[in-house]
Amino acid sequence: MGDPLERLELEDAGGSSLKDDEVCMEIDPPFRESTATTEDWRKALAKVVPAVVVLRTTACRAFDTEAAGASYATGFVVDKRRGIILTNRHVVKSGPVVAEAMFVNREEVPVYPIYRDPVHDFGFFCYDPGVIQFLKYEEIPLAPEAASVGLEIRVVGNDSGEKVSILAGTLARLDRDAPHYKKDGYNDFNTFYMQAASGTKGGSSGSPVIDWLGRAVALNAGSKSSSASAFFLPLERVVRALKFLQNGRDSFVKKWEAVSILRGTLQVTFVHKGFDETRRLGLQSETEQRVRHASPQGETGMLVVESVVPGGPAHECLEPGDVLVCMNGEVITQFLKMETLLDDSVNQKIEIRIERGGTPLTVNLLVQDLHSITPNYFLEVSGAVIHPLSYQQARNFRFQCGLVYVAEPGYMLFRAGVPRHAIIKKLAGQEISLLEDLISVLCKLSRGARVPLEYVSYADRHRRKSVLVTVDRHEWYAPPQIYTRDDSTGLWTVKPAFQPDAGLLSSGINDLGGIRSDAVPLCTEASSVGHMHHDSRAELNEGVTSMETSYEHSSEGGHPRAESDVETKKHRVKEDFSSDGNAVADGSFLETDEGDLEDANTVENSVMRDLQGENVAAANSSLAERIIEPTLVMLEVHVPPSCMLDGVHSQHFFGTGVIIYHSQNMGLIAVDKNTVAISASDVMLSFAAFPIEIPGEVVFLHPVHNYALISYDPLALGAVGISLVRAAKLLPEPAIRRGDSVHLVGLSRSLQATSRKSIVTNPCAAVNISCADCPRYRATNMEVIELDTDFGSTFSGVLTDEHGRVRAIWGSFSTQVHTFLLGTKKKKRSKKKFSSSEDHQFVRGIPIYTISQVLEQIICGAQGPPLLINCVKRPMPLVRILEVELYPTLLSKARSFGLSDDWVQALVKKDPIRRQVLRVKGCLAGSKAENLLEQGDMVLAINKEPVTCFRDVENACQELGKHENRDGKLNMTIFRQGREIDLLVETDIRDGSGTTRVINWCGCIVQDPYPAVRALGFLPEEGHGVYVARWCHGSPAHRYGLYALQWIVEVNGKQTPDLDAFLNVTKEVEHGEFVRVRTIHLNGKPKVLTLKQDLHYWPTWEVRFDPDSAIWRRNTIKALDYSSNL
Repeated sequence: MGDPLERLELEDAGGSSLKDDEVCMEIDPPFRESTATTEDWRKALAKVVPAVVVLRTTACRAFDTEAAGASYATGFVVDKRRGIILTNRHVVKSGPVVAEAMFVNREEVPVYPIYRDPVHDFGFFCYDPGVIQFLKYEEIPLAPEAASVGLEIRVVGNDSGEKVSILAGTLARLDRDAPHYKKDGYNDFNTFYMQAASGTKGGSSGSPVIDWLGRAVALNAGSKSSSASAFFLPLERVVRALKFLQNGRDSFVKKWEAVSILRGTLQVTFVHKGFDETRRLGLQSETEQRVRHASPQGETGMLVVESVVPGGPAHECLEPGDVLVCMNGEVITQFLKMETLLDDSVNQKIEIRIERGGTPLTVNLLVQDLHSITPNYFLEVSGAVIHPLSYQQARNFRFQCGLVYVAEPGYMLFRAGVPRHAIIKKLAGQEISLLEDLISVLCKLSRGARVPLEYVSYADRHRRKSVLVTVDRHEWYAPPQIYTRDDSTGLWTVKPAFQPDAGLLSSGINDLGGIRSDAVPLCTEASSVGHMHHDSRAELNEGVTSMETSYEHSSEGGHPRAESDVETKKHRVKEDFSSDGNAVADGSFLETDEGDLEDANTVENSVMRDLQGENVAAANSSLAERIIEPTLVMLEVHVPPSCMLDGVHSQHFFGTGVIIYHSQNMGLIAVDKNTVAISASDVMLSFAAFPIEIPGEVVFLHPVHNYALISYDPLALGAVGISLVRAAKLLPEPAIRRGDSVHLVGLSRSLQATSRKSIVTNPCAAVNISCADCPRYRATNMEVIELDTDFGSTFSGVLTDEHGRVRAIWGSFSTQVHTFLLGTKKKKRSKKKFSSSEDHQFVRGIPIYTISQVLEQIICGAQGPPLLINCVKRPMPLVRILEVELYPTLLSKARSFGLSDDWVQALVKKDPIRRQVLRVKGCLAGSKAENLLEQGDMVLAINKEPVTCFRDVENACQELGKHENRDGKLNMTIFRQGREIDLLVETDIRDGSGTTRVINWCGCIVQDPYPAVRALGFLPEEGHGVYVARWCHGSPAHRYGLYALQWIVEVNGKQTPDLDAFLNVTKEVEHGEFVRVRTIHLNGKPKVLTLKQDLHYWPTWEVRFDPDSAIWRRNTIKALDYSSNL
């Protein structure tokens, strides 16, 4: 375990527990007094500082021990002619990285990784020296032999984000144990470290540790945050690696010749223990004497085996506690000598003598090539990064190298519950031991297929966990791809994981456990896409071990409704389909006459007969519960990270819905929009009436009200399921009144129906939800139902009468609560307020009338655009709305604003219960009412009819839709600043599709401004612009600060008023080209930034919903041509 106070100079790296042997009494080499003067240091620093660079690195994908992200670090030139920069391994990264170096005069140059050591914390970037034209600098020589205890040193680097920082210190130890940073991250081992009290912080990784002659004697790597201690890597192995690189070429060339630097390993971790400890481990005194005699004067201990990786060359040959005596007949007590021998013996056998509990043993082991167990390729599928388990993580987790390791779960695996660091053992019944095994199974699966997956995690290594993986049905991500490291260019080349005509591309029916799954052909494009899982980065805890790379962080961040009127229908619908797929209505699906009472008993008897043969009548449940239970459905909703649209605040939602239509051809479920927030979602349905789970599709999102409609294929239920599942009877009229008795019925997570009888305390409570930090759907212009008792804020369901007829949905509303905490500054003893925001939810009743009206239009034929539902195209409803946010004001207060007695009496006469008037809170930006209505206006009448509630406004809007000869305008009488004014206000028409198009450019998710953003009342004057909804970790947007909550209004001076204009402009930008982007934040603040396009790792693509196939399709807009890699 590592010291929790040690830092690897990376702000997001965590630590472990304190070492037992942290306090060391070992004898150090003799103290050397420094005779350097201030002038000597001035001259040394004048020579060194120009050769030190600030490295801006972006890890484009999570890989091995690293998460995707952007960071600052330090490096320094060690070979000017060849353009070689030395820095830390955790800066060079083990995975794909894009980096730039900035010299002290602010000249910038791209750098490319050419080597990172598999174990030790050093690596090299290369750059073109010819690009630097205005700075005179010299390379910094490496002098590992100059390091000694007492040596006065300076650490020159980018400390705490500063461009140049110079910290002084004195080397105190040369034999410190390698710091342990994280239990599941990168750690150095099998080497000593130096220690000094220089107090380096984040950003100084890779800084040179120099002496007064301007020579680098060590490489800064980590620090202890609880003290001023810093840890430096010795340079002996760095010098060896640099010589290999220098021998590979004489000067800089664009494409390096890949250099092979031999590194050997036994997959064994050694620690240096004092002789007293080795004696306690059983070392014989004779052996100790021979070792002391053969070792340099002042040797204090020997190397002891700490751990052995399973499956490695030393597995079952060496054990923890073994004391190393000799290798190939040579006494070995130092790491450097041992590593030199191993590096010179790759793929050869060596003889090792050890003592185990006092017993001498000799073993012959084959030295393994360390690079062969360091992964240099990975599979990217559905945003997941999967590759062979590296030596680093195999050592951390005590697993065998090469197993199939999940570096980032992405969407498909995250949806199944597979965590980061998992080891995949089986997929679709096939054992998985290599990445190639996983690819061979994936290529046989079709879109929408559901297959079991087994995995193990290091936290629970002895038990396999089994989950169900659903292959993406929609094209949320690019097809599976293989990335392979190319050390000659510093890039990772990409190619399809399998041929376009194999796997994930087939179509047909998969019969999995009796569930019908429609497989959809997959697009054959071969472009890559990043992911943005917000939990992929570990956060820095104060006083823990971390790396000294300064990471860039940015914080970023929906649900509204209203009501509409519906007439009571007194005929039964009988659905029949003509050849063109249109529904023919004959009769009604809503009955409110006395015959319903008899029908309720009939339904009750049917339920009692069908549900598993139980005697339901003997149960303790109410009549309403028994009738409504077969109509309830539990919805599990996942939102792909690539399509986190409209400010949606989570990737995973649960909620209870109710079946409102069920036939042989189509099923429809109503649920609140805090469960199904956007249409770009994957929905799974679990039915209370029948134990089955099938997919659903979002077919309608009401633009105002808090509900969505989800369709399902009844044939997927099977013959038995179809007969057991029922649609609820909807009772929109009469409206619920205060004092009414209702039954609240819903489902628990175990799909058990739960109910209670409650009393309505307020049937017309106006919802008032404030805007969230990241604008998202919030309920406005809506009256809800409040009860005296319920089941808490997370329980959703329906409100029924005593006969099981649904009168309202008991739905969930999302809100954001701002809390303020008081903090005290230690120095000034002053109190300061700190604010934070938390997502909360509450439940209220949503009257059923608006749902029943939309349902009628879907079944009987609407006027809107067609949508494919279960292979039948159906016209979907259009909703006419007034895009104005209203709120009620009591007439008593309205009188104080000057409202006349005549209007007060007229409004009281219209609605003696509410006694209120509606006022304008604001108009949606870009709406047709924006320039007509003003904040504070009182809405008195529409078309000369008094208005007292939101439903009155909706009824007036719907009445316009019934008369085609009208111009869509409302004749509104308003009261403004003491005057009555008549206005003709045009309404807007919206469909229920929601946002159906998203573009990913340079790793930022761009969409048209959605209603929650427009509800803020502001759009940029520059043609409105396109809105940045999210950004991806490790992308150019992350690196250059193109974050969410702002509009892009110009690119390279050209306006981007909409998505098409934005694409036309960005198509002109080539790979590696800098662009100038003008943005305007939600707060109205303009900003101009430059951004470098990277089409290699971040091609431009869009995902768009296709109503003809009911599939979200992915289309690559601009990417590099990878055909040469096939």
